[in-house]
Amino acid sequence: MDFWISQLFNGVSYGALLFLLAGGLSLIFGMMRIVNMTHGSYYLLGGYVALTVIWRSGSFLLAVVVGALTIALVGIAEWNAFLKRLSGQELGQVLTTMGFALIFQDLALVLWGGDPYTIPIPAALSGSYVVGQLYFPVYRIFIIAVAMLVALTLWLALERTRIGAMIRATVDDPEMARGVGINVFLISMAVFALGATLAALAGVVAGGFVGVYPGADFEILPYAFVVVIVGGMGSLKGALIGSLMVGLLDNFGKALFPELSYFTLFAPMAAILAVRPTGLFGRA
Repeated sequence: MDFWISQLFNGVSYGALLFLLAGGLSLIFGMMRIVNMTHGSYYLLGGYVALTVIWRSGSFLLAVVVGALTIALVGIAEWNAFLKRLSGQELGQVLTTMGFALIFQDLALVLWGGDPYTIPIPAALSGSYVVGQLYFPVYRIFIIAVAMLVALTLWLALERTRIGAMIRATVDDPEMARGVGINVFLISMAVFALGATLAALAGVVAGGFVGVYPGADFEILPYAFVVVIVGGMGSLKGALIGSLMVGLLDNFGKALFPELSYFTLFAPMAAILAVRPTGLFGRA
C-alpha cells in the first residue's frame, strides 16, 4: 500500500508541474490557435534566469518574479515582431517558433553551458513530512499548492471577470470583438504574455524539482501538447484533468513498466482521442 500511495503522490505532484506548463500552452495554442513551439524554451529560459538571480541575490522569491517577468517580455517581443502577422498560418507559426526554439536552445547553451543545475530552494520548502513509513517532500506539496492557486486564479479571471469575457469574445469572434470596442491586438498580446509567464513559472518551480539542463525544453514540450490536446483545446478544466492523467500515467508507467513507459503514456491518450477527437472537454 505504501508503494501505491507514494507513486500516487509523485504522479499528482508531477501532474501539478505539467499543469503550470500546459495551462500557459492552453491559452496560447488552445485559445489563440497559435502553434507555439517555443513554449518549452520559455520553460527552460525561465529556469535559467531564475538560477542566475539566485546566484546573484540568494532570493528564491525574487528569482520567481524576475524569471516570470523576463520571459513575459520575451514572449511579448516575439509576438509583436513575428507571430501577430501569422494569424491563421499554422505552417508559418510552426516554422517560425521552431526556429526560435533552436535559437533559444543554443543561446542557453552559450550562456549557461551544458551542465545540469538544480535551483536552490528555501529552507522552509526543504525536508519532508513523515506519515508512518511514507515521506512527502515539502517542495512537492508546494508545487501542488502553486498549481491549485494558478488554476483557481485563471478560472476566476477567465470566467468571472470582464477581462475574461473580453478574452473569450476575442477568441470566438475577433471581428465582432473589434466592433464592440475591444482592443483585440492588446488582448491577444496579453494572453500570449500570460502563457509565456506560466511557462517560465513552471521552469522556475521545476528547477528545484527535476533541475535545469540543456534539452529540457524539447523533453517536456510533447507532454504539454498531449495535455492540451487530450484535455480539449482551450479548456482550463481539460488542462487540469489532462495534466493529472499524464502525470499519473507517466509516473506509474515508469514505476511498473519502465521498458514500456511511453506506451503506457501514449496508448491511453490515443484511445481517448479515438473516442473523443476534440479531447475530453473540447468543443466540436
